[in-house]
Amino acid sequence: MTDGMQNTETADESASPKSSASERLKALEAESDIAADYLEELLDIADLDGDIDMDIDGDRAAVSIVGAELNNLVGENGKVLEALQELTRLAVYRETGERSRLMLDVSNYRANRKAELEEVGRKAVEEAKATGTPVRLDPMTPFERKVVHDVVAAAGLTSESEGEEPRRRVVVQP
Repeated sequence: MTDGMQNTETADESASPKSSASERLKALEAESDIAADYLEELLDIADLDGDIDMDIDGDRAAVSIVGAELNNLVGENGKVLEALQELTRLAVYRETGERSRLMLDVSNYRANRKAELEEVGRKAVEEAKATGTPVRLDPMTPFERKVVHDVVAAAGLTSESEGEEPRRRVVVQP
């Protein structure tokens, strides 16, 4: 009987990664749905036209609002977008009781900003290699710093963040 129990446990263990991956996907889809409902309501209240696209990007829910006149939802340097993302995450938390890592984009601001930051990261890598000294970049949001850290790591160098929010910056090491 012990052998049978061990076989059952082994079978259960091998089934659980698929099951947990499926459960995680369902949870991310639920986050997207909750976020989309919250944002639809917000757009209605603000009398703004926009379409909402939902996706799963790696291990996080991703929601995008696309439309013509949505620059007010982005704000200067994406500050309004950051605040809106936090409010949306709170709405998801209120419904699920789970902390959300949802990523929100408006009018492709984050996608465009990511491309710009990748170029900043490449230039910082080139400068660090050429001069042999650390390169300190301007302060960035957590999203922006992660993009630069990823570019630096892909180039085979190291980077770290220094300072306190909102003046936290990336330093690229040679």
